[in-house]
Amino acid sequence: MRALAVEDDPRIAADLAAALGAAGFRVETCGDGEEAWFLGDTEDYDLVVLDLGLPSLDGLTLLKRWRANGREMPVLILTARGAWTERVEGIDAGADDYLPKPFRMEELVARARALIRRAAGRGSSVQSSGELRLDANRMTVALRGVPVTVTALEYRLLAYLMLHKERAVPPTELLEHLYGDEESRDTNAVEALVTRLRRKLGPGVIGTRRGFGYFLEAASDAA
Repeated sequence: MRALAVEDDPRIAADLAAALGAAGFRVETCGDGEEAWFLGDTEDYDLVVLDLGLPSLDGLTLLKRWRANGREMPVLILTARGAWTERVEGIDAGADDYLPKPFRMEELVARARALIRRAAGRGSSVQSSGELRLDANRMTVALRGVPVTVTALEYRLLAYLMLHKERAVPPTELLEHLYGDEESRDTNAVEALVTRLRRKLGPGVIGTRRGFGYFLEAASDAA
């Protein structure tokens, strides 16, 4: 999953990137409101963590602009402001959740995962497709009840396919959400990743729809 952390305090931004990265997100950071508005308006993110006190453009105005332009990614607001009226203002502006500073990174990660599940219409941290199961809290994979050892990148690919199991996901979309903009946009990297996973999981788990992308076969069968 691809996340944007908008925070002008470099220390907090680094902590956010580390915590979300460890939880399986591909994280980009930004400390300026105008730059964040451009990124959120032109790039596709699965989650945005947004501080309200930003230079150039404040977080509430930024969020209102995104929503006015039809940007629907889940947004978790961070702020040092503690008044309940300001929290209501943030929710009214289009925030999906609100976390006042100071906060524990463990709570932020838990809320981030919950927002991702909610956006996908799923409430449990354990997701399944046929006999394949992913535990988002533990970042583990099991097939027919047997644990499967996967790398962080392999897990992120499976988690993204699971979140979008109602459709075939194009390699270019997987590339963007797995690697971000700074990596080489070579779809061969995704193909190699899928090949490794197919060796670990065996046939009948990850399918290919020619011209469209990859999908979870059990989900397709169920549909």
